[in-house]
Amino acid sequence: MKTIKEQANMGERVYVHLKDEETAMRFLRQAESERLTFSDGVNPTDRHWSDLYAIHQDSTLNYIGINGCIHYGSGADGFVRIEYAE
Repeated sequence: MKTIKEQANMGERVYVHLKDEETAMRFLRQAESERLTFSDGVNPTDRHWSDLYAIHQDSTLNYIGINGCIHYGSGADGFVRIEYAE
């Protein structure tokens, strides 16, 4: 299995989908162990979980807003989709 940092290098936009809270918490703990943070420096496990994140090559992650959710669901090209549970 690739590390989250390796997955971040798969494309300019990398979206990670998390199917439930258990999967999200596993992802957030792994992200924190790999020293990923939110852009303001907050550790992943210090924030509420979500079902969709973007991970970036600079070792940051962020929540995805409504426009990003629409883009993710559209099936458009130009970004990488990862189902973390798989």
